[in-house]
Amino acid sequence: MAQQDTDQQHAGVLPVDDEGFVIDTGETEEREQAWRRAGTARPITVVGNPVLHKECKDVTEFGEELQQLVADMFASQHAAEGVGLAANQIGVDLKVFVYDCPDDEGARHTGVVCNPKLVELPTERRRLDDSNEGCLSVPTAYAPLARPDYAEVTGQDEKGNPVRVRGTGYFARCLQHETDHLYGYLYIDRLSKRERKEALRQMAENEPRYAVVPND
Repeated sequence: MAQQDTDQQHAGVLPVDDEGFVIDTGETEEREQAWRRAGTARPITVVGNPVLHKECKDVTEFGEELQQLVADMFASQHAAEGVGLAANQIGVDLKVFVYDCPDDEGARHTGVVCNPKLVELPTERRRLDDSNEGCLSVPTAYAPLARPDYAEVTGQDEKGNPVRVRGTGYFARCLQHETDHLYGYLYIDRLSKRERKEALRQMAENEPRYAVVPND
């Protein structure tokens, strides 16, 4: 009964569970393929591009233009072999990210979040994971970065409906990483000066495996 009541109240793109979080693990392959087949892969903007270093604008229009942007983002993410992509990573100044990412149990999560906000977790729920992190906008570079191993994000789906997304492990890291992007932060901004310098050195010494937008 609780599940039915929740579903009736939620008119979003994806179903929700008893706690109101989207169930984004169903038909992931079909949904991801449908999006990217409708889109065109775009080159990835890299660190130094101004669009990556400022807060993006809120999404206020949820029409065809946004749907095409989301499709292009899924196509771009797939071409770059990423698990998450923010709009400013393809040069678009809007608060939207897409994801196609596994969690620490191996479950695949696929979805879209517009105007995301990270939920502040109480101290007792913050267990840090210091695994390596990388970014399509800092190609070929990786560094350990401590982040909570559980995350919740609120926002809207691609139709403008309210959504709540949660994740553990690698997927929790993805939700935090992509939300950071839309507020003008790269993961290397959270590193020490020495670690950031090392990441930029790795990037400079290697060639990305996907198309990027060169900085002037």
